[in-house]
Amino acid sequence: MGPRHGLRVDAVLVQAVIAGALSFAHLHDMASAAGQNGWKAWAYPVSVDLLMVAAWRRLRSEGPSRLAWCWFVVALFASLGANVATAGFLDLADPPALLRLGIAGWPALAFLGGTLLAHSSAAESGPVPPAPVADAEESVPLAEHPIPDAGRASVTGAVPESGPALASPDQVPAPAPATAPAVPAVLIDHARKVADEYRTRTGSPIDTDTLRSRLGVPPHLADAIAAHLT
Repeated sequence: MGPRHGLRVDAVLVQAVIAGALSFAHLHDMASAAGQNGWKAWAYPVSVDLLMVAAWRRLRSEGPSRLAWCWFVVALFASLGANVATAGFLDLADPPALLRLGIAGWPALAFLGGTLLAHSSAAESGPVPPAPVADAEESVPLAEHPIPDAGRASVTGAVPESGPALASPDQVPAPAPATAPAVPAVLIDHARKVADEYRTRTGSPIDTDTLRSRLGVPPHLADAIAAHLT
């Protein structure tokens, strides 16, 4: 007989559904006890769960963030508080004024958290890492110039044949100046945004030292970026 093919039930998924349903019901009961009747009592657990999911999605997609962790803890505290409050620790027939205050202020708090999570970028939540510049760190070789033969000086006395050829100081070419490091366009665009934000906030153009510290780049690269911004 061949293997039996049937519906495989994931125990973790079943547990998550049960836990979510219980938490949803506890939030509804607490909101209803605080005077929120009808559809408003059902909207509170939806708001708490959506805020928690939004914060967790932000953490999974963009990495650790103080903003996302803050609102995840707020939503988790609201959910755990409802579970504890409906377990007999509070008299839901006569809820305390602090519970009514928290239920009444939750919509504004949830709206603020959802707005910040949706409209704040990762660059505002943490420091911006400098863009990789591969060619900028490479040393630029100087141009090689042959030293012209100055001949032998006609002086008194014999000059050894193996002695080095003397060259006039005017005939020795100066070393070629090092070229400026190449700066990626994406780094210049980001530096321009930083400079515009600094000018708007302080009213004066950004200096090279401040630009270097804000971007986290070496001094010679900061000079090259500042030359592009002028």
